[in-house]
Amino acid sequence: MITGVGIDIVEVKRMERWLDNNRLLERYFHSEEIALASARKNSAALALSARFAAKEAFGKALGTGLTHITLKDIMILNKENGKPYVLLNGTAQKAFELSGANRVHISLSHERDNAIAIIILERA
Repeated sequence: MITGVGIDIVEVKRMERWLDNNRLLERYFHSEEIALASARKNSAALALSARFAAKEAFGKALGTGLTHITLKDIMILNKENGKPYVLLNGTAQKAFELSGANRVHISLSHERDNAIAIIILERA
C-alpha cells in the first residue's frame, strides 16, 4: 500500500552556485554524494540538483516535510547499473520508521536547466 508520494524540482543554476561553497554542500549532502557528483565533472550540478530534489520529495512523501530531519541523513546513491536508491540514516531513518512505510521508491530525471525527483513510500 502506498503511504506517501512526494515530488520536487530544482533549478540546476542553484546547484551551480553551490558548487563553489563547500560549507553549503556539506550542510545538505553526505560526503559520498558530493564525491560521486564531483566525479561527474561537468554534470556535477545536475547530479546534485536531482539529489536535492529527492531529499525535498522525501519530506513531502512523509507528509511532515523535513522538519527535524538532517538532509545529510538522506543519501541518494546509485547501484552499479545506475539505478538510484535511497539510504536513510539517523533523523531520516527515524522519521521513515514513524511513517509506517517500509519501502522507498525513487526516480530522478534532469535536463540542462532542471532536475526532478519523485519518491513513493510503501508499506508492504
